[in-house]
Amino acid sequence: MKVMKFGGTSVGSAQRMKNVAKLVCDGQTNLVVLSAMSGTTNSLVEISNYLSLDNKDSALEVINKLYNKYVGHIEELYSTPEYKEKGMALIKERFDYIRSITRDVFTSFEEKIILSQGEIISTGMFHLYLLEQGINAALLPALDFMRTDENGEPDQQYIREHINSTLVQNPGYEIYVTQGFICRNAFGDVDNLQRGGSDYTASLLGAAIMADEIQIWTDIDGMHNNDPRFVENTKPVSDLSFDEAAELAYFGAKILHPTCVLPAKSNNIPVRLLNTMDPQARGTNISSVQYRDRIAAIAAKDNITAIRIHSGRMLLAYGFLRKVFEIFESYKTPIDMISTSEVGVSVTIDNTSHLDAIVDDLKKYGMVEVDRNMVIISIVGDLEPYSHGYAGKIFSSLTNVPIRMISYGGSSHNVSILVKAEDKVPALKALSAGLFE
Repeated sequence: MKVMKFGGTSVGSAQRMKNVAKLVCDGQTNLVVLSAMSGTTNSLVEISNYLSLDNKDSALEVINKLYNKYVGHIEELYSTPEYKEKGMALIKERFDYIRSITRDVFTSFEEKIILSQGEIISTGMFHLYLLEQGINAALLPALDFMRTDENGEPDQQYIREHINSTLVQNPGYEIYVTQGFICRNAFGDVDNLQRGGSDYTASLLGAAIMADEIQIWTDIDGMHNNDPRFVENTKPVSDLSFDEAAELAYFGAKILHPTCVLPAKSNNIPVRLLNTMDPQARGTNISSVQYRDRIAAIAAKDNITAIRIHSGRMLLAYGFLRKVFEIFESYKTPIDMISTSEVGVSVTIDNTSHLDAIVDDLKKYGMVEVDRNMVIISIVGDLEPYSHGYAGKIFSSLTNVPIRMISYGGSSHNVSILVKAEDKVPALKALSAGLFE
C-alpha cells in the first residue's frame, strides 16, 4: 500500500480533484491524505480571528462567502443529481456546524474545531466523487487514529495501533481517504499537528502501516537545486538521501517540512516528491541511499536573528557555553547555527518571542550584539571529511557577498552561511553559478 498526500493547490478546484482521482486510482490499494482546498484554511483563520474579537457579523459574512464558493465547487465536481444533492448536504452540514459555533463563547478549543473543517470538507467531497465514479473507496476520519501526546508530539504507538485496526475493520477497499493536519490531543480534544501539517500526517501514517512508499504531491516537480523564485534555470534533484532532504527542509526548502522526513527515515520508507500538474515528471526520490561526491542543492531560511556574546571571561573558562545554552533552553528557543572563538560565541535563532528576555540574561556574561533580518543559506550534499574542494568552490563563489557567520563541520551534509537579507538573492545566484553551471 502507498500513502499519497495531496496539498491544497492539488485539490484547489473541482477539476483538480478530478485529476487527483485519476492519479490515485492506479490499480493499487492506496491511502490518500488530503489537505483543505487552497484558500480555505486562510478563510477559516479569518473567521476565527473575527470570533476572537467578538465580531460575529464579520465572521458570518466570511462564512457565507466561503459557503457560496463551495456551492460552485459542488456544481462543477459532480455530474449526477444524486451526488450533487449529497455534496450539497455535506457542505450544508459542515457550514451549519461552523455557524453554530458563532453563537457560543469562543475559545481556543472552538478555534481548533473551525480550523479542522477544511480537511473534513475536502475529503468528504473527494470521497463522494470517487463513489460517483464507481470506485470502491472508504472515508477514514483522521480524528479516529491521529493523536498527539502530552507534549504535543505525535503519539506514534497510538497512531500505529489505531490506523491498523481501522484498516482491518474496513477491508477490501481500493482507495482509503483521510484528512491531513488534523488530530486529537492527549485529552481527546480536536487539535492539529502544526509543524508539517498534512505532509507530517502522510509520513506518520506511512511509517505506521509500513507503506511501500510515501508520495507527497505538490505543484512543483520535486525539490530543486536552488530556489526557483529567485534563481533562473534551477533543476529538480532526482535523488536525495534522508539526511540531505532533512537539512534542505530545515533550512528553507518549502516543498517539505523537516519533521516529515523523520518517521520515513526511521522505518526506511522511501519518499517521493511529485508534481500534480505534471504527473509524468520524475520528481525527487528520498531514500537511505547516500550519494557521494556532489553538492545536491541550496536552500535559504529567512527571518533569522543573530546574537553575539563577547566576554573576556570566556578565555580558558569551562562552563561558559553551558551557561549560555541553558538560557536558550529555559526559554524553549532552539538554536540554528553556532560559531565560537576564544572570547565569544555567535548563535542564530528564528523564534524571537523571548528575544528581549534572552538578551537580558545573556548580558550577565558579557557584551551582547543582536543582528535582525538575517538569512541562513545552506549548501547541502556530500561534505564528508574525505571530500575535496567543495569548501573552496563554495566560498570562492561568494567573493562579492559579505558573510556574517559560517557553520561548517557540524554536519556531514551541510555548510551554512549567514548573510543580511539584502544579500540573499545575490548569494543564491552566485552559488548556483559557482556550483552548478
